[in-house]
Amino acid sequence: FERHKKFVGDYILYYGGQMADFRRSAAKDKTDQDVLRENHRFLWRDEDEEDMTWEKEVAKKYYDKLFKEYCIADLSRYKENKFGFRWRTENEVVSGKGQFQCGNKLCGNEEGLKSWEVNFAYVEHGEKRNALVKLRLCPECTFKLNYHHKRKEVKVRRKRKASEENDEPTKKKKKKRKKSSPHSKKQKHKKHKGRKSLMTTLKTCFFKSAGISGNPAVTTLPFVSR
Repeated sequence: FERHKKFVGDYILYYGGQMADFRRSAAKDKTDQDVLRENHRFLWRDEDEEDMTWEKEVAKKYYDKLFKEYCIADLSRYKENKFGFRWRTENEVVSGKGQFQCGNKLCGNEEGLKSWEVNFAYVEHGEKRNALVKLRLCPECTFKLNYHHKRKEVKVRRKRKASEENDEPTKKKKKKRKKSSPHSKKQKHKKHKGRKSLMTTLKTCFFKSAGISGNPAVTTLPFVSR
């Protein structure tokens, strides 16, 4: 570097000029933050990933690291019906900002939070876009969000059937007995009569073969003396 400075000094002495003419212009210098601001997108679409430059790749890599479940909101201009939304970073997710704390960037209230669904209309790179986002706000910041018109509140739906099945013990299904109809009773009575007459006929045949007369139901066997 010292040798380079000597050559520059000799050039100025020989050809004339000033040292300011050799200083590099820093007007076009850009930091990583400047590159992100110029190429950042709230939502990346398939057509946005066409003709990717290194600046777009840096912005897309940063976008992939963001958490897109809840938003952080800027409600400072709520009376003008203008809001700013951005996705949460990893540190905010770990601390609970935007989910267990109020999603307003200037508020840290943790009580009475409600979830809201907002249709976010914005202009990005000269193009109008819409995105449906969710955020959690405390009662005071909820008033600011709904200052002009009320947004849609997101309520958690609990599955009642699943909870009831887990809480109550399983009940055994009891089989219903069919009631006997009068027609079936008559058939059973006829069958019983048929069986009774059959038994009487068999007894009569048996007593006749044994030489016993009379009613087989009441006749007793004769006493035989030796």
